[in-house]
Amino acid sequence: MKIGFCTLGCKVNQYETEAIKEIFIKNGWEEADFNGVCDAYIINTCSVTHLSDRKSRQMINRAHRNNPNGIIAVCGCYAQMSPEEVSAIEGVDIVVGTKNKLEIFRLVSEGKKANTVTPVDKEDYEDMEITLFESKTRAIIKAQDGCNNFCSYCIIPYARGRIRSRALQSIYEECVRLSENGFLEIVLAGIHICSYGKDFKDVTLLDLLEKIHQIEGIKRIRLSSIEPNAFTDEFIEGLKRLPKVCRHFHISLQSGCDETLKRMNRRYDSAFYMEVVRKLTKAFPDCTVTTDLIVGFPGETEEEFEKSLEFIKKIPFYQIHTFKYSVREGTKAASMPNQLPPEIKEERSKAVIRLSKEKENEFKKSFINYEAGIIPETLDGDGFYMGHTSNYLPVFVKSDEDIRDKLVKVKITDYKNNRLIGKII
Repeated sequence: MKIGFCTLGCKVNQYETEAIKEIFIKNGWEEADFNGVCDAYIINTCSVTHLSDRKSRQMINRAHRNNPNGIIAVCGCYAQMSPEEVSAIEGVDIVVGTKNKLEIFRLVSEGKKANTVTPVDKEDYEDMEITLFESKTRAIIKAQDGCNNFCSYCIIPYARGRIRSRALQSIYEECVRLSENGFLEIVLAGIHICSYGKDFKDVTLLDLLEKIHQIEGIKRIRLSSIEPNAFTDEFIEGLKRLPKVCRHFHISLQSGCDETLKRMNRRYDSAFYMEVVRKLTKAFPDCTVTTDLIVGFPGETEEEFEKSLEFIKKIPFYQIHTFKYSVREGTKAASMPNQLPPEIKEERSKAVIRLSKEKENEFKKSFINYEAGIIPETLDGDGFYMGHTSNYLPVFVKSDEDIRDKLVKVKITDYKNNRLIGKII
């Protein structure tokens, strides 16, 4: 029996798909191309924007076209928030949502129509495990689920529920298994990773990092997106003692204007954010800081947007991931006055993207003559291996031997055609 998988959205979804996939493979199923003819299709959906919903529907329709007789199981945030809508899509047999995903194997095996979506109100963490990952270079580890912040624009707390942390020992044992299977780098992921351990009371994210740091075979620990509030003086001092923790910090900003941040229900202001970046760049001079920015939030005036733009010019960002505000029904922002038209969102998005490209180019140029380790992931047609440094700079090098999935030291020698070129040293 052949099964195809499609994962949309965040790193947590990627992890959960891998866990589901392992169950099927252990029970004799063969993974096949999602775009081909399969006996069953699993679509793990996202609902962070209306475009995510649309993409989820497109993937469902594609699976049905590929094999009208195939079983289609839909899980994830879109399924959780709109279960009846998903059930009504032609070809859909099983709708699961964001919890009880491990039940998908049983439901598919039974071959019956099912909609098991229920409110995300339980406090227990749903444990999953993996021993392999699609990419051999780095493996994603899910450490936490849920969010208690309820930013005014965000649907995810409603789709994922309140914060729930995975047991530290469970994460540690999974990292050991992955290390034994050849993985050098792990990515710690969660819906709100900086909340890890807050429901335990005696465990923190720093405790988790220190525990994983003890695993000899793990050479890198990478943090997924994290909130500025996580970077207390104690946390930064702790990171200094952990050289395996990658010096790349994706710190959500969302707006550089305090008035907008307040309407977003973000729990910091621009001055606090700037101070966090100042402390990080002082502690780790070669670190990279990337961020997310929302443009066109309800009530964002031209003056507020300009404030935001001026603020991000002052921060040494490597990259800025720009999102046009998307109305999510059920959130506070959806009913706010002064919703902005698409053309203004588009114009502001383009302005931020232009600035981001300028900052990225200048940032990359500043790393010429920089020496660092990379773990090559790909080999292109020109004979260049590409791997990321600890601070997430993609570096292209040539080698006579296959160096994929090995930690090699390189020196960056040039920057051309938007590529950092290096040589092995």
